[in-house]
Amino acid sequence: MSIRDRVRLREEKLLSDDHYVLKKVTFDFRRSSGEWQTQTRETYDRGNAVTLLLYHPAQRTVILTRQFRYPAFVNGLDDLLIETPAGLLEGAAPEERVRAEAEEEVGYRVHEVHKVFEAYSSPGSVTELVHFFIATYDRDAKQHEGGGLHAEGEDIEVLEVDIDDALAMIDRGEIKDAKTIMLLQYAALKLFRN
Repeated sequence: MSIRDRVRLREEKLLSDDHYVLKKVTFDFRRSSGEWQTQTRETYDRGNAVTLLLYHPAQRTVILTRQFRYPAFVNGLDDLLIETPAGLLEGAAPEERVRAEAEEEVGYRVHEVHKVFEAYSSPGSVTELVHFFIATYDRDAKQHEGGGLHAEGEDIEVLEVDIDDALAMIDRGEIKDAKTIMLLQYAALKLFRN
């Protein structure tokens, strides 16, 4: 269902183009009643992204990362954030980028990845669409210790966690990252059913 005939852009103002793009837009939106309403929103465009859950079915383990995230810190998280490996597309195809992120962040070379779904991360203000992948891993695929790219400020700890422990970490509030929770819930429903 296309809604292009329900949106008329009035004004677009660039607020910032430093690291990512922040715009203020004014547009008319035709409500379901047929009435046109003028609205103003700010949109933050950081590009689209990928994330990957590496899992070992026989061992019932998953690979996660732990790293510093400044926005979470200033919002009250006085700890490192536990996440699945992830990154921005930066012009690459999602399958290509997710393989590169796996090797950069956790040191695993993966060949066969399976896309499971796409989701908007925060559609009220952020344009980012995240492509979610899964892939199996084994020790032979480990190329190095991981840790991310120093030049990008990454200082990543790699965690190998039992799936039941990872799910309990969500319950205890130790895992707060939405994309990670989504992939772990997917794994519980589809990959590690008892």
